[in-house]
Amino acid sequence: METLCTERTLEPGEFTDILEERRRTSDLSHALRTFSPQPYRGLSLSSARALNQLVLDSQYMRYITQEIGTENGQPVELIREEASRILEEMSHNLQLSFIRLVCYTLTKVFKRVFRRIMVNEDGLNRLQQALHEHPVILMPNHRSYVDFLIISYILFTYDLSIPVIAAGIPLMGMKLIGEILRRCGAFFIRRAIGADKLYWAVLSEYVRTIVKTGYAPVEFYVEGLRSRTLKSLNPKLGMMHMVLEPFLKGEVYDISLVPISISYDRVLEESLLAHELLGVPKPKETTMGLLRSRTVLQDDYGSMHVCFGAPVSVRELAKGRTNRLQYNLVPRDLPQKPSEETQTFVSLVAHGVVCLQEKGAMLSPWSLMALILLQSPEGLALDTLTQRTVWLRGLALTFGAHLDWPAQVSEKEVMSSSMSLHRSVVRCEGGQVLLLGEPQPGGDASASPEGDASASPEGDVLKRAAVVLMCASYRNQALHVFVRPSLVAVAMAITPSRRKEDVFTHFKFLQELFSLEFVFVPGMAGQDFEHGCSLLVRCGALQSTDGELMVTEQWAQTGYFLRAVLQPFMQTYQVVIRHLTENSGKEFTERQYIPAVRSYTMKLILAGELDTYEALSSDTQKNVLYALLRMEAVTKAKTGDQREFKVNKAAIQRIGDILAGRISPQSSAYSRL
Repeated sequence: METLCTERTLEPGEFTDILEERRRTSDLSHALRTFSPQPYRGLSLSSARALNQLVLDSQYMRYITQEIGTENGQPVELIREEASRILEEMSHNLQLSFIRLVCYTLTKVFKRVFRRIMVNEDGLNRLQQALHEHPVILMPNHRSYVDFLIISYILFTYDLSIPVIAAGIPLMGMKLIGEILRRCGAFFIRRAIGADKLYWAVLSEYVRTIVKTGYAPVEFYVEGLRSRTLKSLNPKLGMMHMVLEPFLKGEVYDISLVPISISYDRVLEESLLAHELLGVPKPKETTMGLLRSRTVLQDDYGSMHVCFGAPVSVRELAKGRTNRLQYNLVPRDLPQKPSEETQTFVSLVAHGVVCLQEKGAMLSPWSLMALILLQSPEGLALDTLTQRTVWLRGLALTFGAHLDWPAQVSEKEVMSSSMSLHRSVVRCEGGQVLLLGEPQPGGDASASPEGDASASPEGDVLKRAAVVLMCASYRNQALHVFVRPSLVAVAMAITPSRRKEDVFTHFKFLQELFSLEFVFVPGMAGQDFEHGCSLLVRCGALQSTDGELMVTEQWAQTGYFLRAVLQPFMQTYQVVIRHLTENSGKEFTERQYIPAVRSYTMKLILAGELDTYEALSSDTQKNVLYALLRMEAVTKAKTGDQREFKVNKAAIQRIGDILAGRISPQSSAYSRL
């Protein structure tokens, strides 16, 4: 999807702090002010109830209920009643009075926990224009619970149409809060829909009706879940297909996709997320849990940046990529299975939007400091950390990153301010900067992994791992800037030859292996490789001539840093591969796999054979398993109610050998540039 990922995107423009005026004026006056957005595409439906009735009366729902009734031998009236109950559970009930109430409350909260909320007004101006032309789909990334209403808060502030928002069903179960969210535009989707044909039909028709009637902008997280690592996640395609279908069927002329990048200096859930990765169960989303977490309001979380990207025309993206004539063969109101071409197009669009979210991200100095600190776990002198961070700032800017680096402030003051904000994980003593042995008070979670295990060696490891994972989450916010040149650097390190074609062979292998760690648009490995090489040429570390990659004097520092960026992932994958090889004769479920790998990793750390605490992250461990499944080194079969995995020992050993540089990937699948 070159249009989305390789062409130069519009700059975000100047950012404005929307809290500055809130600190000077009345919060109540702001919430009660006149709200008069121009009608969204000539709004035709007067209420949420009218929308629901339109869904139930649609020809599509009539067809589906008749079909299910025939299949199950039940009266159509019963099926329609069940569809009505599903829709009642699911649907929003957007009311301006509740938007005002939540706006007032959020203003109080935001002024307390954030120094600034920065918004690019150029992006909002482009959004305002798009709202008058075609259906608009708002697509933010998802890093924090704060994400959920921040977009509505900003649009209310700027007199723009309030969106309806796809939300997980657990939020609906929160007493009082669930109903408030519903009246702020949330519609609730069950997590496990499975093969429930009626539920799928109601949900898809509900979403399609909102889009094709222009009822309201639709907001949803294309990643599907909140990222526990603060890295971008590979997109889920169900909702993406639903919002695109009105265009694919010719029911609307065009659809505008608006990627939104939400960046945090510090997330409220940082400690909670790290402990979840170490095996602490996620707390149930309840109103009481929300009230108990109010202690987070006493801490400082720095700044938030919300960057509204340029609207992307689906019509333009579709040119030459998908043939919509197939939909003319079946009446629009009848269900139709998407072709393989359509599924590929939807996947490309979804991955491309995530890439645009990454391009709009605003990095803080702490993200760069975390990259340096995690490469020096024994600690660094403050002067050294400052020097390396300033060097890295230059490299990041050369690679096209957006940085929120304070102007007219000394470099040491920037370091000091960042460490103060993240004092729960880092300290400076005697001019030496160190990651702490365990999270300090001021975080959001009081739980510790495996309960109170402070008296055991395992407990000490888990406390240290929690700090490392908290620090790594902020490093992860910057990984998209470096991942392609880092893959080139690692490929060059494990390739004996400097021929570009040979390096690309290893690059493509690494990209496939790490395809669940980082987001790559399918089918663009060649473009990604060329982009990584061009960035290395731009920074002066590499020269590319006559099909050869030649390193320069700058390569020593740049290449070492870029290889170290991927080192924690490489070591984690090698640990899991080693574990699976040693247990290759056994079948296992995912529920058995995570504790087994965690126990194996813990033993290696305690024995001094492994110093990568990130290898304890359950998300990375799962990514390894499913990457190996994609590469057919692991197979999966359903046994009863469970899915069991089985290891292909020879295939896994070969992948481990390629990763270690002992052999070369010879398959033609990796050799074409």
